[in-house]
Amino acid sequence: MSADPRAALNHLFSAFERHLEASSTRLGDDDPSVVAAYEDLADAFEVYDGALYDAFGEMTPLDIYTDDHLRRRRGADRG
Repeated sequence: MSADPRAALNHLFSAFERHLEASSTRLGDDDPSVVAAYEDLADAFEVYDGALYDAFGEMTPLDIYTDDHLRRRRGADRG
């Protein structure tokens, strides 16, 4: 059974808030609280995107970045 899109959206908003809070108090590049908040945000987004599609046949124009995307981006920033 699919999630309710409104409930999934509210959960996504909360995940954004937690990610902002963790990011604003991070203790370095690999801060476990930021990593956990990032992963929770990605999971909440996937649930929302799936619920939106299941309910209305729509999806967001957003993508989740994987570790490979991040490594390539960080490498480009250093180059």
